[in-house]
Amino acid sequence: MSAEEELPFVSVVMPVYNALPHLDAAVESILGQTHRDFEFIIYDDASTDGSTQRLRELARNDNRIRLFEGKKNLGPVGSSAYVVEKSSAPLVARMDADDLCSSDRLERQLAVLQEHPEAGLVGTMFDIIDGEDRLIRGLDLWRLSRKSAIVPFAAHGSIMFRRTVFDQVGGYRAECEFWEDQDLVNRMAAVADVLVIPEPLYRGRQWLSDGHAVTDPARVENAVDLMYRSMARLEQGRGYEELLQGVVRTEDKVDPRVFIASGSRTLWAGGKPRLLRRLLKRGDLRPDMRSFTALIWTAWASLSPASLRAFLKLLMNVRNLRAPVAAPPSLIRWTPNREPTSLAARKP
Repeated sequence: MSAEEELPFVSVVMPVYNALPHLDAAVESILGQTHRDFEFIIYDDASTDGSTQRLRELARNDNRIRLFEGKKNLGPVGSSAYVVEKSSAPLVARMDADDLCSSDRLERQLAVLQEHPEAGLVGTMFDIIDGEDRLIRGLDLWRLSRKSAIVPFAAHGSIMFRRTVFDQVGGYRAECEFWEDQDLVNRMAAVADVLVIPEPLYRGRQWLSDGHAVTDPARVENAVDLMYRSMARLEQGRGYEELLQGVVRTEDKVDPRVFIASGSRTLWAGGKPRLLRRLLKRGDLRPDMRSFTALIWTAWASLSPASLRAFLKLLMNVRNLRAPVAAPPSLIRWTPNREPTSLAARKP
């Protein structure tokens, strides 16, 4: 029996905001999947760069595309919720509008969810590419060998989940803007298994002029700080619901790691993050390793981003060599703050 006959119908969902010039490649990486029985829900979130017109052309050429156009920008949480709401299949695969995925991604993930009915979500590991499709960062397999509340895989673009579990946990939450995927996966992990394919079936793109850019840096800093404080609660075995109700002011101090997280996209895209002044102004600096690391990172990134990238690649390679992660085709069961476990995966 062919994979087409064995595997079920799926909805692939993709919000789009100013995704040119990489939009065509992202769409084609879905349309070219080995598993072809899917609908492709695309929502254009009021793009201004010509993405809307290009999506209309692409939709005319493939009837699996269902295009929705927004007149008002909903932002990352609103657009993510919208595409899932418009989906009709019991299984939903997320895609980001400037990324790529391997041609067998859907087939592999569908096979995992079919064989493991206890699983609510499956993600995959990922590589990072630049605007010219060049590999700039490989797998962080070491993340699959440690206890952490932070999701170790491509938390948004690579995931496939059961719609029933998504609905059960309440979907995306507006209070978790810029880390809505992290929050979603953690809540799903509380009610169903989260599995990881430890192979790079997904390629995340980081480029200097992408649609992820936000003109208000304080908005991003506050959001990432909230994520770190929430993950700290999880690491302590506590919930973080009350944190989501708090009011954060732009003059409040934030976790120093915020500036590493916010500068990493620019760094890996080949740019020069200039965040030392903002760290000194807004960072909750203390005589500890967290503050010391942030100070070194931001200063180094400003002075010599190329050498910092080279150092970080070396560090990741060393960590990967020391990580006792089982080789493919193993699956990893991931639970926040627990040791990941390996289990056998069916070959497609």
